[in-house]
Amino acid sequence: MTLKNIVGIDHAVIMVRDLDRAAANWKRLGFTLSPRGTHSAKMGSGNYTIMLDPDYIELLGVLADTEHNAPARAFLAKRGEGIERIAFTAVDSAAGAEEIRRRGYAALGPIDFERPVTMPNGSAAAAKFRIFQWPIEEAPAGVRIFACQHKTREAVWIPELMKHANGTQRLRQVLVVSPEPAKDAAHLGRLIDQAVRVETDGAVAVPSGSDRADFIFMTRDDLGRRYPGVSLAGLPERGGAALVLATSNLNAAESAAGNVAIRSGGAVCVPPHDANGTLLVFVSA
Repeated sequence: MTLKNIVGIDHAVIMVRDLDRAAANWKRLGFTLSPRGTHSAKMGSGNYTIMLDPDYIELLGVLADTEHNAPARAFLAKRGEGIERIAFTAVDSAAGAEEIRRRGYAALGPIDFERPVTMPNGSAAAAKFRIFQWPIEEAPAGVRIFACQHKTREAVWIPELMKHANGTQRLRQVLVVSPEPAKDAAHLGRLIDQAVRVETDGAVAVPSGSDRADFIFMTRDDLGRRYPGVSLAGLPERGGAALVLATSNLNAAESAAGNVAIRSGGAVCVPPHDANGTLLVFVSA
């Protein structure tokens, strides 16, 4: 039975060491970023968002050490920058947490939090969320998962922030590398109640639900064969590796990325070294 309170991938969280430097880097790649957000003192973190439709990318940084952000700090210490977790859209976080508890997973939450937002007209608003998490140890290939209910969507999906010089429109795939892709894909499939499928090159896909982006699990070597000529330096053998992004204009994506852009087959790629530990793959929408 498919989970009733989860609607596919909501956003990808990229953990960065220096939040403002990371934001400047992604602006150079042609993305429009939200103003910097600061979470509560308990969370001790801040972020920038890159708003797409119907999903987004979050650059997350630790501003002060807290118990809540200890896993994120451990990730940075062990792995360095990169895709640390993936959020699903929650219809109802309280019901979603109870739903996975009935399946035997000790859900964390739901937890309410918010961050202040300055709207384009200068007015003050708040982005309010209610999240729940799968147990920290239930992290397929080391990628943590949680679900996010947006209580004030109008303060997050702001039209002025959804137009990008590189033409990016939405997430298509989240690529995860693993020495045992079938095993880790099956793990995720159990967690979110989705069937896996094997692709022609041996990669294993897990639909995230609805029309949202898919997860693709493969070995690091297979990732290199999928995008020849692109350096994978900085990526782990096991973990979140890449975001495949649909763009309205591949030439615009290549131009925006400048001298770090690499054409690989029908895609424009930005190596992990140039995108805070994340391989970016632009494909035609």
